[in-house]
Amino acid sequence: MAVIMVAGPAGSGKSTLGRALARNLQVPLIDLDSVTNPLLNALGAEATGGHHWNSPQVRERVRPARYAALRAVIDDQRAIGMDAVVVAPFTAELRGEAEWEALAKTSEASGDLPLVVWLRATPELCAARRTMRGADRDRNAVNPGEEHIELLTAEAPRIPHLALDAQLTTEQQLAAVRRHLRYGRPLDPTAPIFNRTFAAALFDLDGTLVDSTASITRSWATLAREFGIETDLLAIGHGQPARQVIAMSVPADLRERALQRVTELEVTDVTDVVALPGSSELFTSLDNTTRAIVTSGSRLLARARLAAANIVEPAIFVTIDDVTHGKPHPEPFLRAAELLKVDPSDCLVFEDAPAGLAAARAAGCGTVGVVGTHPAEELSADILVDGLYQLRSLSAPSGGFRLQPTM
Repeated sequence: MAVIMVAGPAGSGKSTLGRALARNLQVPLIDLDSVTNPLLNALGAEATGGHHWNSPQVRERVRPARYAALRAVIDDQRAIGMDAVVVAPFTAELRGEAEWEALAKTSEASGDLPLVVWLRATPELCAARRTMRGADRDRNAVNPGEEHIELLTAEAPRIPHLALDAQLTTEQQLAAVRRHLRYGRPLDPTAPIFNRTFAAALFDLDGTLVDSTASITRSWATLAREFGIETDLLAIGHGQPARQVIAMSVPADLRERALQRVTELEVTDVTDVVALPGSSELFTSLDNTTRAIVTSGSRLLARARLAAANIVEPAIFVTIDDVTHGKPHPEPFLRAAELLKVDPSDCLVFEDAPAGLAAARAAGCGTVGVVGTHPAEELSADILVDGLYQLRSLSAPSGGFRLQPTM
């Protein structure tokens, strides 16, 4: 790591994520607002011809000086060999032109371009967050009846970047950056799970093999809005089948229509569904006699996400369509073990949700908890990892496989 640049429109949550990253990675935080705003506010409108420094009338004159100050602070950090998390809109820089060239020079000494983390947000979400914070710079950033490009959702950056949905929690965004960097918590190579031989590996899909969190969040938020549901549906039922979640909060006469609607939303919203780092490597290192996918989703939805993530469907593939009871009931994992013709106690389950881990334990399986969708303190497993890139499988001489840490 050299420099991580957190970009996005005003109200997308840049500063919140930047602080979380700096704290987690234990590196300095450099925020454009903190570096420049106190001085600009102290100078007052007289210094800018009677206009606020962030107003459309003078922004283009003030902006180069603000970013020059930001680059100078970054240069100081790099000169003493320090990494940094940098927070700013970076609107012009993301277009990949002269402003980006100037910014990229801050990492020349390390030989690495900055990692750009771009928060993708709707104008409605940004506007709601700006209203809540009531900052002076936001009120003066627009002419009456107008909205400046830096306050809107800008087009996707033209430079390499990691896109994150602004609707995700800060913890989920932080986990995504750590996964991208392949950072992981220390694993004890003497842990009992690394001394066992397993006959089969049972993988959850969403949040374990594929990153579909943003799609899930958008789809269920849309469902709640359309059906007038105030309950946080994901908070009460993540990892459980959609039918079970809907039954908790939707009137009986609307449940079938709600289930059809959320299925439609999720199946069609797969543009940013990708394989999680290391997941495809671990999954494909096992053959079809020792692996299965066990998901709370329908077969239609699971196949759409596997296709989007370029993961080949395994021979054994258990969905909610194949069982009577979904997670946290053990039936899905018991069914997978039955189809693989192995004892459930000889299976190792990879899961990201408390409901899935509870189902695995109830089935008598070994467990690996994947942190990210949920924080570590909510997961009870034999071992916790930040991503499957921390693990590899080795064929056991007597059959089956053993697990080993990669770092």
